[in-house]
Amino acid sequence: MCEDDGPLDNMNWAGLLQSLLLVIHLQQVICGSVRFSVPEEKEPGFLAGSLSKYFPPPYQLLTQEYLWLDKNTGNFYTTEQKMNREALCPKDTKAEECIILHTAVIGPSGDLVQFPVIIEDINDNAPHFENSEIHLRVSEDTRVGTSFLLDDQAQDMDAGQNGELRYRLEDSDGVFSLKVEDDGPVIMLVVKTALDRETRDTYLMALVATDRGSEPLSAMATLIVTVTDVNDHCPSFGTESPPNVTIPGDSTKNSLVARVRATDRDSAPNAGIVYSLSSKVSERVKKLFSLDSLTGYIRLAQDLQNDDSEVLQLNVLASGHHCPPADTRVTVSIVPKENQELTIKIGFIADHQNQTMVLQENQPPTVLAVLELQGDSGFIGSSLAIESEGPFTLSPQNGKYLLSTSKPLDYETKSEHFIYVAAQGRLAEGSVITSSRQMIKVLVADVNDNAPQFFQSRHQLEVEENNQPGMSLLRVAASDADSGHNGRVTYRLDKLASTVFNIAPDTGQLSVSAVLDKEQQGEYKLTVFAQDSGSPPLESVASVSIRVLDQNDNTPVFLTPHFIFFVPENVPPFTEVGRVGVTDADEGENGDTELHVVNSRGPFVVYNPEGTLRTTGSLDRETDDRYELYLLASDRGRPLALTSTARVTIFVQDINDNRPKVILPSSNSSCQTVSPGTIEGTVVTKVCAIDEDSGLNSDITYTVVAPESVQKSSPFRLDSRSGNITVAQQLLEKDLGMHHLFIVVRDGGKPAPLYTTIWVNLLVNDSVGRCNLDRVPTWTGTSDLDQTPSKAPVCEMGDTRSAQLTLLVGLGMMLVSTCFLVATVVLYLKQKRRSLQLSKRGHIEENEIPLRLKNKYHSDDEIEQIKASNVCNPHLHFVKDEIRL
Repeated sequence: MCEDDGPLDNMNWAGLLQSLLLVIHLQQVICGSVRFSVPEEKEPGFLAGSLSKYFPPPYQLLTQEYLWLDKNTGNFYTTEQKMNREALCPKDTKAEECIILHTAVIGPSGDLVQFPVIIEDINDNAPHFENSEIHLRVSEDTRVGTSFLLDDQAQDMDAGQNGELRYRLEDSDGVFSLKVEDDGPVIMLVVKTALDRETRDTYLMALVATDRGSEPLSAMATLIVTVTDVNDHCPSFGTESPPNVTIPGDSTKNSLVARVRATDRDSAPNAGIVYSLSSKVSERVKKLFSLDSLTGYIRLAQDLQNDDSEVLQLNVLASGHHCPPADTRVTVSIVPKENQELTIKIGFIADHQNQTMVLQENQPPTVLAVLELQGDSGFIGSSLAIESEGPFTLSPQNGKYLLSTSKPLDYETKSEHFIYVAAQGRLAEGSVITSSRQMIKVLVADVNDNAPQFFQSRHQLEVEENNQPGMSLLRVAASDADSGHNGRVTYRLDKLASTVFNIAPDTGQLSVSAVLDKEQQGEYKLTVFAQDSGSPPLESVASVSIRVLDQNDNTPVFLTPHFIFFVPENVPPFTEVGRVGVTDADEGENGDTELHVVNSRGPFVVYNPEGTLRTTGSLDRETDDRYELYLLASDRGRPLALTSTARVTIFVQDINDNRPKVILPSSNSSCQTVSPGTIEGTVVTKVCAIDEDSGLNSDITYTVVAPESVQKSSPFRLDSRSGNITVAQQLLEKDLGMHHLFIVVRDGGKPAPLYTTIWVNLLVNDSVGRCNLDRVPTWTGTSDLDQTPSKAPVCEMGDTRSAQLTLLVGLGMMLVSTCFLVATVVLYLKQKRRSLQLSKRGHIEENEIPLRLKNKYHSDDEIEQIKASNVCNPHLHFVKDEIRL
C-alpha cells in the first residue's frame, strides 16, 4: 500500500537497514568467511567459536547435537556428546573435509544462516594389526636380496599425518630388513644374508608400526619366518655303527644281531633314509639275515645250528632322495654254543613286582637295580651290556652293575620301557659270546605335568542377529596328555566375556542365551579356558570370534524429520537445492537407501547417488513462494524393504525480476489542475507504484529526473518514499502554466535496481475546468536511469580506520562542492531575475499557459481511472471532480 503515514515510513527505513545488514552478513557466509574448526573429542564446555563477529544478536542454534549456543554472546560450546571424527566421517575423508553444517537463527529479524564446523583430527587411535602374528615361510636356498610381500599391514583410523604409518623391524639380527614403498604403501621383507635351515630354522621378529602424530602411537605384530628345507644334505653313517658283532651258534630266528644308523641333516621328507644290503653280499648272508629298511635293525632270518665258528661280512647301504648311498660294513662272528653259561642276578631297588618296576615321570636320574654276573669260571672275562635303546645306563661298581635312568622319564612320550640286558663272556681263544639275556620292564607313573591342548586355538563363526535364545554355536575341544584325573578336562569362559554366551563345562558346547543385535554390537571376542583336574590344575586358552550378521530390522532414519531449504527463483533446471541426510543402521543392501519424492507436484527430484534434491524446471517466487513435499526413503532389504518419510519445505528466494508498476497516475497523459492559491505544503497529488518482488527488491523510491537547478526552482516537491507531491513554496505568477515532472520509480534490487518512468503533469491555473493533454511529453535526457552499482567487492573486509578516514574526506569534498554549487546558482538566479524584469509583460514564460487556453485541458477518463485505482491510497476522496486528501 502506498501511504504517506510518517511512522510507517520510519518502519520501512528500519526494515531496509536491517535487510541491508543481513545481506552483508549472508554475503560473508556465501564467500566462506564464516567457518570454524573444533578438535574432536573435546570435553563439554570447550569454546568452539563465536557468531558475534559476523552477526548481530540474538542467536539461536537449531542443530544442538554437538554444540550449544549462548543466545546473548553468540559463543558456542561443545556438549556432552563428543564429536568423534572417525565415527562422523567416512574413513577416506581428507583431514580438512570432515564438516558438520550447523543452522542458526540470527539477528532481530530472525534470519536463517548456515555455517560449517570442521572437525579436526587428533591422534586418538593407535595403529593396529588385524593379526598379532604374521607367518611367512622362506626356503633356505632363497637368494640374498629377494623380497617378500607382507600382506598384513597395520591400519590407523586417524586422518592426515595421524594416520600415516612408518614401519621398522626389530630383532632381525641383520638377517632380514624392511623395504617400504610409498605408493602402496607396500611392505617388503628383504633377505640380507644366506639362510641355512640346519643352522636356524625359525626367526622371531617384531614388526612395529608407528603413526606420524605429534605424540606417535605404535602397534606391534610378531613376524615369524620359518625357513623351509631343501634337499642339500645326504645320509651318512656315524662312528657308533657296530663294526663287529658276535652271536652264539644256537641263536633263534628274529634274534637281534645289530643295528646300523645313518643320519641326514635335512628335515622330512628330505631326511628320509632307506637301508638295504649291498648286492655284493654272499648268498649265505642273504639267507641268514634280514635288514629292516626303515629302522636299520639286523635280525636272524632263521634258527642257527652252528657247531663251528663262522665270520660273515654284511655291506649295508643308506640311500636318500637324489643322493648317492652311504655304506658301512658289519662283521658278524658266529661261535659254537658252550656248555657253561653266565647268569644274571637282579637286585631291585625301585618298587617292583614280577621284574616290573614303577617309576614316576620327571624324576631325576635314579638307580633302579643292582645286577651281578654269576657263572662258570671257564670265562676269562665277562661283562653286562644293554642291547635295547632307552634312557637307561649300566655302570660297573665293585664287581657289580648299577642299572639307572639316564634322564627323567616322560609318561606322555612312553609309558612303559623294556630293558634287555645281555651277559657277554670271553673264551680262552678270544671269542666273545652272549650267553645270557634278561628283560626288565619299567612302568612310568603319570603326574599332572601337561596342560590341556585345544585341537584348534582360534575359532571364527558367523551368527545372524535376532537369533533364538539358547541356540548352539559350536563345540570347542581340548585333550590332555596326562591320564586319569590329570587328563580330565572342563571348560569355562573368561569372567569378562559377555553374559549372553554360555559354555557347557563337560562338553565345551558354546551357546547364546539372548537375542543378538548387530547394530548394538557387531562382533564378540570370547576367551575359552580348558582346565584339567590335576593338583594343582593346569589350563590353556582358545579364542572364539563371533561376527553378527545383519538382518533388515532397521528402517532408514532421516537426519531430521523436517528439512528446510532455500533456493533462488529462476535457477536453471537440475540446480541442487540441498542435500538430504538419511542413514540406515543395517549393513549392505539392508542399509543401502534410495530416496523418492512423493505427494508433490513441485518441480523437484532426488538424485540418489549424492542424496541431493534438485529442480526439474523453472521456479517463480511470484507464482509459488514455497513448496511442501515428502521424501520416501527405502532400503534394499530382502524379503521386505523398510521405509520412512520426511517432510521438506523449500522456500523460493526472491530475485529482482519484476519492474515496479505505476498505479497512480494511470498514464503519462494524465493531468491535474492546481489552484494558484494552494498553500505551501499541500499535497496536490501522488505517485503510487507496486512491485511483485519481495524485500529490498520491492522497496520502491521515487525520484524526479531534472537538473538540480531546475528542481530547486520547481514549485513542487516529490517525497522519495511516499510518492506524495506537495507545493514546495507559495505559488507565484511565474508558476502559472503546465509543469511536467519526469519521475523514475526504482526498486531496491541488487546489484542493479529495476525502474519504470511516469510523467506527472500539473497545470497551475485559476480555472477549475478539466485538464487534458494533446500529446505525451517526451524525455530528451540520458537513457541511463539506473543507479550506478558499487564496484567494491561485497566480501572485501577493509580496515575500519581507513574506511572512516575515506568517509570523512569524501564528506569534506562533497561539502566544498555543495558550497561552490550554491554560490553559482545564486549568481545565476540574480542575473536571470534582472533579465526578466527588462522583458515585456506580454512575454509568456515556459511553464505558463494563458487562461484562455484552459479549455484545451480536460481528462474525465483519467479521473475515472483514478477512482477505480483507489486501492493504491484509501485516503483519496472524490468530491465534484476534484481530488482531495
